[in-house]
Amino acid sequence: MEISNISVNTQNSIRIESKKIIYADPLDIGHESHDADYIFITHDHYDHLSVPDILKIMNDNTVLVVPAPIEARISKSTPVKNLICVEPGKRYETEDILFETVAAYNRIKPFHPKRSGWVGYIINTDDTRIYIAGDTDATKEAENVRCDIAMVPIGGTYTMNHKEAAALINKIKPIYAIPTHYGSLVGDKEDGERFRQLVDKNINVVIKL
Repeated sequence: MEISNISVNTQNSIRIESKKIIYADPLDIGHESHDADYIFITHDHYDHLSVPDILKIMNDNTVLVVPAPIEARISKSTPVKNLICVEPGKRYETEDILFETVAAYNRIKPFHPKRSGWVGYIINTDDTRIYIAGDTDATKEAENVRCDIAMVPIGGTYTMNHKEAAALINKIKPIYAIPTHYGSLVGDKEDGERFRQLVDKNINVVIKL
């Protein structure tokens, strides 16, 4: 299981370099690489669905995976040729990748209502299950995730905070936990270390931000 091939740019902007180049919620991309095999979008808030950043990494063969409610928006704003529209709680398979969707929402806060149909993803690559939670609280769906690597938001306000995220990680028990969504728009840089201190010592916390 390789952890060094995963990078976090800002917020939930993730790049995974495996047999395929996989991005999630690209944001603040510094240069045009056009190297994406897959781009996974969790929802349509501006810091997760950034069309200028998508255009910097996509190419004619890129597969763009989006929640079904934003199909029209993404079709109008990008020249995507390969589009997969997904719903929460489903499994999907392409020629070279398997992935599952997990409902991503707030339990009480109004920012990410469950009815919106937004998602996190469990991506199977290199015999590793990588959970990209997206903007979510510690929901029942999240608590049922089984994965090797969990990438969870910890900044609070719009998502769970570092304490709630640590409790979730201690429940689902991945091998690695990578905190996201803090240190820029929400949360502060120290939240990563606060999260690490609360996670069980047999779970490896890797700080990428």
